[in-house]
Amino acid sequence: MAQYLMSVLHDGANLATAQEDAAIDVYNEQLRADGHWVFAGGLASPGSSTVVDGRDGEPVFTDGPYLESKEHIVGFWIVEAPDLDVALRLAALGSKHCNRRVELRPFL
Repeated sequence: MAQYLMSVLHDGANLATAQEDAAIDVYNEQLRADGHWVFAGGLASPGSSTVVDGRDGEPVFTDGPYLESKEHIVGFWIVEAPDLDVALRLAALGSKHCNRRVELRPFL
């Protein structure tokens, strides 16, 4: 089994609706029941982020997102799947349930 990161992309400031939250809960339960679940979580707005650069001596802390963008990651799933085809199917279902675009990337 390989692990994949499914990042939920969103271009607005509004949170998920009650209907979307309910659909995500159903999807999460199905992931658990089918043995694909590893971990998932929602993220605070990009404005709450801090960029930390500790490469040269004392770390530098900068408020706000690293990149200015119309889209940002609002949540994610980490799933296990036997192959890319299954992972793509899981990502498509995740996108449908959360009503957002999902980016799929394998872990090395």
